Amino acid sequence: MSKLYLHSLGCNKNLVDSEIMLGRLENYDIVSEPSSADVLIVNTCGFIKSAKEESIKSILNLHEQRKKGSLLVVTGCLMQRYKDELVKALPEVDLFTGTSDFERIDELILKRTNLFSNSAYLQGENTKRIITNSNFHAFVKIAEGCNQHCSFCAIPNFKGRLRSRPLKSIIKEVQNLVAQGFFDFSFIAQDTSSYLLDEGQKDGLIELISEVERIRGVRAARILYLYPTSVSLALIEKIIASKVFVNYFDMPLQHISDKMLSLMKRGANKARLIELLNLMRNADDSFLRTGFIVGHPHESEAEFNELCEFIRGFDFDRISIFGYSKEEDTKAYEMPQIPQKTINLRLKQIEKIVDFKIEKSFKKELGKVRKVVCVGKSSEGEFFIGGKDLRWDRDIDGEILINESKCGALKQGKIYECLITQSVDKKLIASALRELKLP
Repeated sequence: MSKLYLHSLGCNKNLVDSEIMLGRLENYDIVSEPSSADVLIVNTCGFIKSAKEESIKSILNLHEQRKKGSLLVVTGCLMQRYKDELVKALPEVDLFTGTSDFERIDELILKRTNLFSNSAYLQGENTKRIITNSNFHAFVKIAEGCNQHCSFCAIPNFKGRLRSRPLKSIIKEVQNLVAQGFFDFSFIAQDTSSYLLDEGQKDGLIELISEVERIRGVRAARILYLYPTSVSLALIEKIIASKVFVNYFDMPLQHISDKMLSLMKRGANKARLIELLNLMRNADDSFLRTGFIVGHPHESEAEFNELCEFIRGFDFDRISIFGYSKEEDTKAYEMPQIPQKTINLRLKQIEKIVDFKIEKSFKKELGKVRKVVCVGKSSEGEFFIGGKDLRWDRDIDGEILINESKCGALKQGKIYECLITQSVDKKLIASALRELKLP
């Protein structure tokens, strides 16, 4: 059997595409060592400068490691965005393709043919995927493309406009995954809360939530990448009222200053953002994740300080901070740029605030009993069992270290009631009290 090595970079939307490719290449033996592979695939990210650099570095590293006669394939966003330049610049690569032909990857490898289709790829309801790194959680992509016009983002230029998957297709996929034993789902898109707007339907997510709630076997679900202008109060209230969707709110704000929000073309002002955030925060057992950009053109010290004060004053659970990246084909590209030295200094300052807020979020869990999914081996070795709060998204929100069990040996993929006993270095330590049976 031929051997396959796949390296997936970037976001979880990319991961879904990689899992679809694995489904098409199921006759290959998946290996963890590039040097033993007959086919090597890199699914690239082309969002910002650091991601692009990582993608190029990964391609060149794999070329150095691969064996003679192997096939190096590069696909994904970076290729879609810079196909003309990279086909010429990377003679090390044997086959190139973009973001529209994941379901044809087996054909392309067989024919050894480059392909860059213009139409956006939408996953079908019976598309086979090989879910990686979990036996209980799966990401479900509900749309492709984006209709937003953020000043710093080039994604709509190479991913195209919003195209929503039919609701029937999504529900069928979830049903198939439940039949395989998965019970925890994260629904994703570039702008998830705009789902079905391209079909003329407002608040399409409300209908999706209602349909998912009817699927027996879905124990927990969450919505990622909410966009401030397409999130309604009705949608938030629907999530809060749901017995299946956890109160997990992931809404990248990018800034809080009205001036910067306007320059960034974010569509919502500070007052509207705070209204949405307060509704989310006041929900029972809510969990809030956001992200901000530092150093966007025209960000003065006053706007930066306003952002810092806002983060100090509002209780987010997780915060991602990014330095502004100057990207071609964006509105911000031609604006006067802030020196990189200034951006770096601001990043250092704001990261201290963020670290304090995240540590506070972990400490507030002390003494609480949480539903925790056993993920198996912990990052700290054999002395702990690794766990994930059922509210959390996979991998990104932290780790619960279980060091004591009152219900025997813990099993991967099972849910347990756990008492949080300690918070150490942004990790929670817990004792397992009892197993919770799936309904």
